[in-house]
Amino acid sequence: MTSIASPIAATPASSHSQPLLARFSWLAVPALSGAALAVGFALETSGAPAWAWLIAYAICFVVAGAHPVLEGLGQLLKLRLDIDFLMIVAALGAAAIGEVAEGGLLLVLFAIGHALEDHAMGSARSAIKALGQIAPRTAHLRRDGIEREVPVEELRIGDLVTVRPAERVPADGAVSQGTSEIDQSPITGESVPVPKSLGDPVFAGSLNGDGGLIIEVRKLASESTMARMARLVAEAEAQKAPTQRTAEKFTRVYVPCVVVATILVAVVPPQLGWLSGSEAFLRAMTLLVGASPCALGLSTPAAMLAAIARGARQGVLIKGGASLERLADVHAVAMDKTGTITTGRPTVLDVIALPGSSEQELLELTAAVETLSTHPIANAIRAEAAKRGIRPNAAVEATQKKGKGIAANVDGKRVIVASPRSFEEGEGPRANTQMREEAARLEALGRTVVVVTCDDRFVGLFGVQDRPRKEAKEAFAALRATGVKAVAMLTGDNRKVAELIGREVGVDEIEAELLPEAKIASVKALQKRYGVVAMIGDGVNDAPALASADVGIAMGAGGTDVALEAADAALMNDDLRKLPFAIGLSR
Repeated sequence: MTSIASPIAATPASSHSQPLLARFSWLAVPALSGAALAVGFALETSGAPAWAWLIAYAICFVVAGAHPVLEGLGQLLKLRLDIDFLMIVAALGAAAIGEVAEGGLLLVLFAIGHALEDHAMGSARSAIKALGQIAPRTAHLRRDGIEREVPVEELRIGDLVTVRPAERVPADGAVSQGTSEIDQSPITGESVPVPKSLGDPVFAGSLNGDGGLIIEVRKLASESTMARMARLVAEAEAQKAPTQRTAEKFTRVYVPCVVVATILVAVVPPQLGWLSGSEAFLRAMTLLVGASPCALGLSTPAAMLAAIARGARQGVLIKGGASLERLADVHAVAMDKTGTITTGRPTVLDVIALPGSSEQELLELTAAVETLSTHPIANAIRAEAAKRGIRPNAAVEATQKKGKGIAANVDGKRVIVASPRSFEEGEGPRANTQMREEAARLEALGRTVVVVTCDDRFVGLFGVQDRPRKEAKEAFAALRATGVKAVAMLTGDNRKVAELIGREVGVDEIEAELLPEAKIASVKALQKRYGVVAMIGDGVNDAPALASADVGIAMGAGGTDVALEAADAALMNDDLRKLPFAIGLSR
């Protein structure tokens, strides 16, 4: 185990840190036009001079109508009639027959619809931007015996780059020199840092530990795993929902029919002597206003908004009616493991003192060595010591072993905390039979094993594991009760750990050691077998799968910004029992 001093890495800025006005700027047009409409209506009904309320209505028409006018004219130049054109004509028609407030209301309602659409597209762009911010923009290139900093776009396959301790890897490649541990959870979802040595693959955007590495570039910046993830999110977000495609097909027929019918009502009756010109025009405008799609567009959203509000009160944030509608048809659920099915925080499960030592001594020595470490396993060991009331002495003269462990002098004793493999490779005392047997037993249980020595004797071992959420098994049983046919675990972690966790919580299918692209393939395979599939995850590596699933659901409290932006819904308190509630609500 390497003790990694994790600096604050360049992570995507949370939307909560944005200025308040910037976060709600998408509401500006409907808010301003709605306010102008309200003022105009109040002035008109209170008997104010006509010029006063007409000015207010004019502001409403200009602010709310600017976007549909431009869109409608653009489509008209292409000889197409769309909803924007119909709404503008309907609003102007209402104004022409003296119903100015009604015309303004049509435009305000339409502005709200456009604002919601633009906000959703902005979320997609934010997700892609957040992905791009994880990977570094420069690299330390080694060429002709000289090291210089260059943009990652200048790297070529075969180049050698230096990755210093606590830096992010700038390109996909393989270790050429050095050993370290790398936190690649943003890419693969593995719950603990992974040891890396000669020939091992590394990914752009992953965080190096305490060892210096020289990486041979294997992929260009534009083809890195992180870059492909960004493209996958963009492509998946751009795909239109079936309901949206159906609405667009309907619109292409509906709008021309309404326009033709309006013209006929205005022209034909006067020609045949059935109505006067003014009465025919009045009826034509009445038809046009009545045929505007606001009533159709707002009847279903009223129910949807009520359901979304109910979900929010229960800690389920659903990002729109389309997402809510798709949830009702979910037949299979795919789930990430680390941070979703599990807590995402390693926990000490086994404290094993070897002959000649005690658990007290083992915890005191190890907690002292790990005092200044921010490694997840070090945090778990310190937490276990604190739970037992052990206050460690501060370690002195600590020495990192670069990918193999950490050594320190504690009260004049040389203590080494490392993986079992380290003692097979000459670190500290040679591995003995008892240590090997205990380590093998813990590894068979899916634990990450930490071995501790003091001077020339083995003191003991720790078994550490990321544990399932307490509610996971109950939640999966409730999902099946709603009619969900299968719950699948999709994880980048190793198969042995995945199978142990999967059996414990009762999932139906397990797929392990998956990169983000493989997770998408697994989601698509589930879609072929079961139909509509929901994907639940929390990390950057889950974002493409979240976006490509029929319904993406992010863990809201512990999830990354990228996962939250790519998802259709979020469990704000990370309670998996809210999944069956959300499906029941949608139905």
